[in-house]
Amino acid sequence: MPFNEMYGINAFGDSVMRDRLPKAIYKELKSVQAGETELTVACSEVVANAMKDWAIEKGATHYTHWFQPMTGLTAEKHDSFISPTSDGRAILEFSGKELLQGEPDASSFPSGGLRATFEARGYTAWDVTSPAFLSEDGSCKTLVIPTAFVGYHGEALDKKTPLLRSMQAINTQAMRVLRAMGNTTSSRAITSVGPEQEYFLVSEEFFNARQDLFLTGRTVFGALPPKGQEMEDHYFGKIPERASAFMTEVNEELWKLGIPAKTQHNEVAPNQFELAPIYGVSNVATDQNHLVMMTLKKVARHHGLVCLLHEKPYRGVNGSGKHNNWSIGTDDGLNLLNPGQTPGENLTFLVFVSAVLEAVDTYAPLLRLSAANTGNDHRLGANEAPPAIISVFLGDQLQAIFEGIANGKPVVSQEGQKLALGVNTLPKLPQDLTDRNRTSPFAFTGNKFEFRMVPSSESISGPNFVLNTIVAEVLDGIAGKLEGAKDLPSAVKDIVTDTWKKHSRIVFNGNGYTEDWVTEAVRRGLPNLTSSVAAWPHFASDESVRIFTKHKVFTKEEIHARLDIVLEKYSKQINIEAGVAFEMATREILPVCSAYAVDLAAQVSALEASKVPCASLKTRLADIAGAVEEAAQIAVKLDAARIKAKGVSDALEQAEASRDAVFAAMEELRAPVDRLEKLMPKDLWPMPTYEDLLFRL
Repeated sequence: MPFNEMYGINAFGDSVMRDRLPKAIYKELKSVQAGETELTVACSEVVANAMKDWAIEKGATHYTHWFQPMTGLTAEKHDSFISPTSDGRAILEFSGKELLQGEPDASSFPSGGLRATFEARGYTAWDVTSPAFLSEDGSCKTLVIPTAFVGYHGEALDKKTPLLRSMQAINTQAMRVLRAMGNTTSSRAITSVGPEQEYFLVSEEFFNARQDLFLTGRTVFGALPPKGQEMEDHYFGKIPERASAFMTEVNEELWKLGIPAKTQHNEVAPNQFELAPIYGVSNVATDQNHLVMMTLKKVARHHGLVCLLHEKPYRGVNGSGKHNNWSIGTDDGLNLLNPGQTPGENLTFLVFVSAVLEAVDTYAPLLRLSAANTGNDHRLGANEAPPAIISVFLGDQLQAIFEGIANGKPVVSQEGQKLALGVNTLPKLPQDLTDRNRTSPFAFTGNKFEFRMVPSSESISGPNFVLNTIVAEVLDGIAGKLEGAKDLPSAVKDIVTDTWKKHSRIVFNGNGYTEDWVTEAVRRGLPNLTSSVAAWPHFASDESVRIFTKHKVFTKEEIHARLDIVLEKYSKQINIEAGVAFEMATREILPVCSAYAVDLAAQVSALEASKVPCASLKTRLADIAGAVEEAAQIAVKLDAARIKAKGVSDALEQAEASRDAVFAAMEELRAPVDRLEKLMPKDLWPMPTYEDLLFRL
């Protein structure tokens, strides 16, 4: 089948609904998707029946409500379409009620105390704006219905519900601003996202031979080989044949689901790659990114590979992130962050960029914590990813426009310039309004902002509900100013001027990797939250609670519950990694090294008895014996720290102990173990090395 014809064949998307639903029902459903009306029982019954017929025709036997609990993963419970009849036969049924609502066990997922163990009832609710799709696992085919997941009293227990709430909040405030600016044609403001997904591939045989990769997704030990990524020869290089075959199958699977996978290439580190889709509506893009991650992991196994989504699987080489390209537009096609030909005169563009600048500066800790997790603590600021300091890249031309307006100077647009390359046979290239800055965590890239701190393994829901909410809060204030304005251009000029004077400190166009920037950020008063544990408590600050409750994204109880969940998850992850490091060191590595030291000692004794010089062997023996003893002592210290941290009852204090004592001891243990790897004969080392993992695919 031609690949363009396979696109969307496993998605119950708009074209399928238009073909299979009566015109009146299709029109009603589109109105529901636009938020104009509520879904009726009659409509849901017709849609459910059409979904069932479509899925069964494609071979599906079951359906599932697919949701995103606060584990960070997805969850599903399958039910068959079969309903037995009194005469011993069976009919195939799927009702509107079954489409609208499911009932998973709400006490078995992380809830942060919102649900007690004995309070099991929870509900899944159909997200009408995200297409249902067909999941194929071998011969099993299932109709998958994207849903939100809430507790018995409506408390959000998932990643999707707050995202949908935040989309509603920013729509409300953005439409107020647009109406105040004279826009009478747009009906909705819609945020869109394009998440670029980075990942590593490793041969399955090597993955299975390393307990750390198998249980934690990263290597807790590993010495760098003589060659790493220094030659920059992997980035954008020819895709290895095995990886290319894997990518071909991934693309086919994604295209069948209607996921617009567009770009693929080698990333900077060896055996690191990237996949990027065309961006879409925030909640749909979030669902699709979960499917991308699931598909990458599933398809990799078909090729004898394992896909690693951890932010830093290998120390000393680039880690993986997820660039979150965020924009806001309208239902009638306006991109509110598009500068146009004359950005200095584009009032709508100036207002919405001003709103983003103020939001990012005022709520930088919230943006930072939205990208926090255990893996990202290894990655941020490691000369490969944005630093932990939040700043905004605007580019020289756009910055000059804002400075000019703020200072009352004429604004000269440089849009539409051509770049001559000095060769007659090469075309003159249209030059963009801004350059690109890969060191910036939050960069304007033409008609959107790219949030580059997002962890590769996490849902993009968190970064986007934070972005939506903080921008909605600022737009609320802007709308109040514009709604009473008698002279719109003057009012916009005042907003831009005020924003620039108060928040230009957040704009930085330089190299974010340098220590000079860290010093400069301190001078500017910008926060530098270097660890997840330092960032997360800001989620429950008075100001955070105020804006999230004001815009009905969270209740106060939901906020505190989520804080407890992420802190507990962090401590558990560090505890698992520490346990793995202790076991690998004491049960695999040190016994092998000790045995080799005994053999080496025998060689030294024999050579000395024969009066043969063996100074180098004696030095090696001393180095190995010393490293073994050092590692053994640190391993005991690590295990004690791990046990002590587990006994701390307060969630924040336990996470701090896990960071300050347990993780610190893990790093201390790594030094002698990695040193031993370089001292031992390669054929005796008990696990695949970085050379195997990074260069043998």
